[in-house]
Amino acid sequence: MNNFQQTARVGLFFILGLALTWVTFETLRGGKVFKDQGYNLIAGFESLKELKEGDEVRMAGVKIGEVEKTRLAGRRAEAVLRISHQVKIKSDASAMIVMAGLIGTNYLSVTLGTEAAPDLPDGAEITTKTTPDLNSVMTQMGELGKKLETAIGDLSSALSGDGKNETGIIKKVDQLITENRENISKATANLQEITTKVNKGEGTLGRLISDPKMYDELVSTIAEIKNGASEAKTFIANAQKIVDQVKSGQGAIGALVFDQKAGDDIKVSIANLRSVSEKIARGEGSLGKLLSDESLFRDAQSIMKKADRALDGLDDTGPITAVGVVYGGLF
Repeated sequence: MNNFQQTARVGLFFILGLALTWVTFETLRGGKVFKDQGYNLIAGFESLKELKEGDEVRMAGVKIGEVEKTRLAGRRAEAVLRISHQVKIKSDASAMIVMAGLIGTNYLSVTLGTEAAPDLPDGAEITTKTTPDLNSVMTQMGELGKKLETAIGDLSSALSGDGKNETGIIKKVDQLITENRENISKATANLQEITTKVNKGEGTLGRLISDPKMYDELVSTIAEIKNGASEAKTFIANAQKIVDQVKSGQGAIGALVFDQKAGDDIKVSIANLRSVSEKIARGEGSLGKLLSDESLFRDAQSIMKKADRALDGLDDTGPITAVGVVYGGLF
């Protein structure tokens, strides 16, 4: 074997070794030797939360792509997604970073969206949602634990006191019971006496419990109260119906309140009545003169006296003579 053949064989084995190493690396990395080129989408977040290049993009739990690269874009972080050509993502779909277990890596989850929405084109930006990560949750739990510890300490101090100047609630209650033991015993005895009387049927409450007649009277009274309440409801309903009729302009009161023509007629009548009263007060017209002119009153009084004398002379005369007497007496 000459040197050329030996060199060629070494070079061929070297190339095959490199190819085998590349195939093994790509297989372990993505599960495929040749990647689907797919199309790109942009997902922007305030924080990528340990999301890195090569992490999976899933839809409904199925891998549809991977994170091609991550970058900073101004005041936010962006993940460039490589999506398979076989999957179309709708424009109303959204993406969020999800943790795969407590010690698993993060991945990007994409919602399905609606079927009627258009597809996102290559290079478009997908809507994103922020989800709490494990670090923020643990921080909040730590803060909550501190607050709970403080609250328990305050409660313990309130119950048992600080041991120096301030007395706790338990000690205060114990002291209160000790100081009022006699009063508590008396109150207990009085309560026992009251319950004994009630059991014997003494007093109003005892009679109410043990006397069937009194119970029946109470039930009857309650029934009457219910009937009265029912009648009151009926009265209120009728009153409400009347008010509704008045508001709608029905009936005399409704027409008087809401009918513009009736209101105008009333105003005209009041104006006429005021005009007549003013004329009477000024002595105008027959009624005004009769009320204000004293000479008319005296003339009327004189005529009445004459008529009275004429009637007195009718007793001894005939009808014709009586008419003459009356005429002469008056005129």
